[in-house]
Amino acid sequence: MRLPRDISGEDLARRLGNLGYVATRQAGSHMRLTRTTKLGQHHVTIPRHHALRLGTLAAILDDVAGALKITRDELLQRPFI
Repeated sequence: MRLPRDISGEDLARRLGNLGYVATRQAGSHMRLTRTTKLGQHHVTIPRHHALRLGTLAAILDDVAGALKITRDELLQRPFI
């Protein structure tokens, strides 16, 4: 599935909030989101840029999909993105 081309860091953080991620800290232009489950925590760092580069977005989505134990395509088919 094709990645969105115009998603910002703020928008991605808001959409990941629908999956249980919460902003836990911010340092400069990067924010850290954390998702807590019974098995532990998963952290992901997102740059607060206007439009994320495709490689950066792909890496973040791969990391989130791995934490959810699904593929990136399955993650993109969910209504959050």
